[in-house]
Order: sequence, then C-alpha cells, then structure tokens
Amino acid sequence: MTGAVSALAGRRVLVTRPRAQAAALGEAIRTAGGEPLLLPLIDIEPLDDKRAVADAAGLLDSLALAIFVSANAVAHALDVMLPLHPWPAALPAATVGEQSAQALRARGVTRVVVPHGRSDSEALLALPELSAAALAGRHVLIFRGDGGRELLGDTLRERGAIVDHVTCYRRRAPTEGAALLREAVMAGSLHALTLTSSESVRNLRALATPDCFERLCGLPLFVPHARIAEEAVAQGFTRVIETAASDAGLMAGLTDYFSQYASTGPT
Repeated sequence: MTGAVSALAGRRVLVTRPRAQAAALGEAIRTAGGEPLLLPLIDIEPLDDKRAVADAAGLLDSLALAIFVSANAVAHALDVMLPLHPWPAALPAATVGEQSAQALRARGVTRVVVPHGRSDSEALLALPELSAAALAGRHVLIFRGDGGRELLGDTLRERGAIVDHVTCYRRRAPTEGAALLREAVMAGSLHALTLTSSESVRNLRALATPDCFERLCGLPLFVPHARIAEEAVAQGFTRVIETAASDAGLMAGLTDYFSQYASTGPT
C-alpha cells in the first residue's frame, strides 16, 4: 500500500466541480483509497439560442487570438463551431489551465497558449502572446459562460485589442443536493471538501442549512487558488488549505494533509 492510499483510506471527500469535470477527481480519490461524494455546486447548461456561437465560426479566419475561459467553454463553443468551420491552423487558442488546454488539443487545436504554474487570468495575461505588442489593433474573441470576471477583456482592451465576448453556456446554482449534503455532514461522515471557484463557495453557503454550513466551516477545505481561499475565509471557513492548480494539485494537498493524521483515524 502506498503512502497516498494509506493517507486517504477511510476519508470521505466532497467533490464540487461541475458534473462534467467531477468524475476525474472523484476517480483519483477513489484510486487513492478514499470515498468521493459528488455534489456539483455549479450546473453547466447549454444555451437555448446558439446563434452567437455559430456566428463566431465565421470570424475565426480574421482573429488574432481566441480565448477559452474553461473546459466548458471549449466544449460548448467548439461543438457548435467546428461542424460549421474547421479551426484555422494558424489561429492560436489561449486558456488558463491545462485541463482546458487538453480539451482544445483533443479537438484538433494545435497552437495552444496556456500558463504554467498558475491557472488564472492574471497568469495568462502575463504571457507575451497577450501583450500589447502582440494584440494592439487586432481582434480577440473570449468564449465564456454567462457573467464571470471582466479582467481579461478589460485588460486586453487597455492594451489596444479589439475584444468581443461570446457567451456559450449558462451557469446555474444547484437546486438539489441539500439533503444529501446535510445527511453526510450531520452524521460526521464527511472528512474534507474541495471547492474550485469562488462562485462554488457562495453556492455552497446558499445550498446548506445554517447548522450544516457551520459544521462544514470546521472541516479541512482544499482550494486551488488564493482568490478562492480568500472567499472561503470570508464566508467562515477556518481550515483552508491552498493547493497547486488542477486535480493533481488538489490530490497532492489532500494526501499531504491526511498523511499527517494517518495514525489518528479520520478527522
């Protein structure tokens, strides 16, 4: 038995990624000997009207850069556009994290711009491919869900780029799962949780009953970014562990944390 397996043996971990992205982290926890409890805190829904995404296919040949804010943006945009127009070989696509980069490559996009070490808009904006020298006076499309941060678009406009946003999916707070969550928390059978966006922190608070949320705030919480950690602390979490980005970072954080308590049983 490896150290990772012994560290997570008997540990039940709440996985809150959107449904399409939750399976990989859940399987990693299971492989390491733990038990994932899947509770998506953001529901990703396709748009009823996809005309704006379809129209964007006709702009691909004239773009300097296409930016996808998430793996969901990749899926919901390219599944509509690629049947209408092949991806131009010379057009680079940028994204914030390796999971999204892999999704782009899987759909045949070969020129992928992605930061390493950090997975956020700030890290992407620091790359030379997004500098004023590279993009001033040139057209950039940002594919995203409804709402979201404006940092990418605002910063690129300041650098002289012509920026348009294309909304390609909707995000919704969950309406189900409160009973499942409460049962696990109040029974003391949940040992840790993961939250992968500031929005999911807020959605968790809205979904949980006050007494359930109070108990959740005392559990070790693993987050892949300082911005999420700040939101979690602001909402009342007291044991927040910031990890490296991606599922691998969350798994490393979980196993490192619980390996310190392997001899004491589940916390």
